[in-house]
Amino acid sequence: MSLESKVTEEIQTALENNDTHAAALITRMYLKDLDSIPLNIAVTGESGSGKSTFVNAFRGIDHEDERAAPTDVVESTMEPEAYPHPIYPNVTVWDLPGIGTTKFPAHQYLKHVDFEKFDFFIIVSSDRFRENDAKLAQEIMKMGKTFYFVRAKIDSNLLSAEKSQKKKYDKEKTLQKIKENCIQGLEEQGVTAPQVFLVSNFDLHLYDFPTLQETMERDLPSHKRDTLILALPNISQSIIKKKKELRTSLEPVTL
Repeated sequence: MSLESKVTEEIQTALENNDTHAAALITRMYLKDLDSIPLNIAVTGESGSGKSTFVNAFRGIDHEDERAAPTDVVESTMEPEAYPHPIYPNVTVWDLPGIGTTKFPAHQYLKHVDFEKFDFFIIVSSDRFRENDAKLAQEIMKMGKTFYFVRAKIDSNLLSAEKSQKKKYDKEKTLQKIKENCIQGLEEQGVTAPQVFLVSNFDLHLYDFPTLQETMERDLPSHKRDTLILALPNISQSIIKKKKELRTSLEPVTL
């Protein structure tokens, strides 16, 4: 039984016993727990891939905000940088040094960044995924962690394709070709059935981010999933609805 189901059952039992005080207390404790359950998301990729912009977008932070990850400097950090969510500080998005910028091979890289603390990894690229990305994914898989490939800067690619192809330009075919090329390249480097999501860091509601969001929710245990839902940026009515349903489902009702 999931934690959410267990809590809902306890609330229902309290209501059946006409103990609305207990039901309200259980609800408050669970919602308080959601605000304290740690969720650590690791974002990695080569310098210039758009990972810092993705970190900010995921947190709903503008790049000019003082809490934002810097996006206009050459990457030089050799250590993970923590960026807490502005509303839910228990949710932290980590900007990891790109594996290509370190002296560590993939298996040592994960130990260097303390991979155990991360709930899942997002590997970002602005063009094709390279050998280092594939090796890192394979090491993450060996260690039993979940990872996703995010192909960023899709809006720039579409703009370039539209200008170069003119009347022959087909947006959906261009998107499909980009995804197929990414998947094919990763498979050629030994990654089995890679999950690739096309994302615009400036318009998260477009392209594959909603699918990425749903996939992350499905892969996380229930209590972590609820924490993720609360922390997601309000980029769609679907996310807003899920947040409302999550809190409403735990509100005690009078029998």
